Amino acid sequence: MADSIEDYLAFCAERGEEPEKPFSGQFMVRADPVLHKAVANAARRDGVSLNKWVTKAL
Repeated sequence: MADSIEDYLAFCAERGEEPEKPFSGQFMVRADPVLHKAVANAARRDGVSLNKWVTKAL
C-alpha cells in the first residue's frame, strides 16, 4: 500500500497537481434557528435522525 501512495504522490508531482485528501464525512452547517427547527420537525415526522434526514436531502 505504501508503494501505491508513493506512486500516486509522484504522479501528482509530475503533473503539478496537489494530491486529493480524504474527506472525514463530517461538516458543520450554520442555519437560522427557524430553519433548524423546521428541519428537525421534518426529520421527526419522517421518523429519522436529523443527520439522516439532511444526508438524504443532500
